[in-house]
Amino acid sequence: MSFKAVRVEKTEAGQHVAFAEVGESELMDGDVTVRVTHSTVNYKDGLALSGKSAIPRRFPLLLGIDFAGVVETSEHAGFKAGDAVVANGFGLGETHSGGYAEKARVKGDWLVKLPPPFTAAETMAIGTAGYTAALAVDALDAAGLTPDMGPAVVTGAAGGVGSIAIALLAKAGWSVIASTGRPAEADYLKSLGAAEIIERASLSGPGKPLGKERWIAGVDSVGSHTLVNLLSQTRYRGAIAACGLAGGMDLPGSVAPFLLRGVRLIGIDSVQCPMAPRLAAWSRLARDLDRGLLAKMTTTEPFARVFEVGEAILKGQVRGRVVVQIS
Repeated sequence: MSFKAVRVEKTEAGQHVAFAEVGESELMDGDVTVRVTHSTVNYKDGLALSGKSAIPRRFPLLLGIDFAGVVETSEHAGFKAGDAVVANGFGLGETHSGGYAEKARVKGDWLVKLPPPFTAAETMAIGTAGYTAALAVDALDAAGLTPDMGPAVVTGAAGGVGSIAIALLAKAGWSVIASTGRPAEADYLKSLGAAEIIERASLSGPGKPLGKERWIAGVDSVGSHTLVNLLSQTRYRGAIAACGLAGGMDLPGSVAPFLLRGVRLIGIDSVQCPMAPRLAAWSRLARDLDRGLLAKMTTTEPFARVFEVGEAILKGQVRGRVVVQIS
């Protein structure tokens, strides 16, 4: 029996990405088969959907880096038919067929049982972006940073990572400085808990090796000059958690913040993250993320519009999170 999916194939002209009717024979190795109900669109998904990125690393492949759904069959001791599950990372949509399909087959070791109190749709409203934001906030906690030491800065504030990072940091008592290139979103960002809004342009150009100390902590999803400027303005012994590269993969800066202020740069990997910190991140989200705020930052789109949403997220036109209703 066939089902609908977004498939990428390699052709002489490059990547060809399109909807396709596929069979279970196209699913990949795994001990759990899931009927996918929801997915989402992260920045990485937008890149993959464009057909112009290096995100897919094998062909043909079903795209989508995360999903929520219900187990149909399982040979894994931890899951049984009927279990509601969530999957993020582990190469989904990159080296293993992912969530832009009505069915997925994966290793049970990659799955998390639906974290209460969330619905399947809410877990995809959070998605890889929100789960990554939680990992970043956990990392700042582990670095020994607390709200009484100074404010926290969040870049790409109106995006998925940024929106949830603001909500989590504000809930934990931080005074949050939100950096955005969309001043019209100021009221939205303040509703999530931001105390101050700064213009993205103030961080996006080449910066000095050391700037005025402004924040003790930060979550950055942009990279490049923006990350360099964050580091140069971080207070003594502060830290920035870096989890994205929307502005570029380069880091054109100086070692001065590390050597003269003891600033720490913490890399956040959500793809191969071990299960213990993965579950801890979901626990933080369940404890600290207001579901009303989550609803405020979320829109829902049908599977048929996933390409349009992917294009919009690359243009910086998506606010917050987008849930994709798969089946």
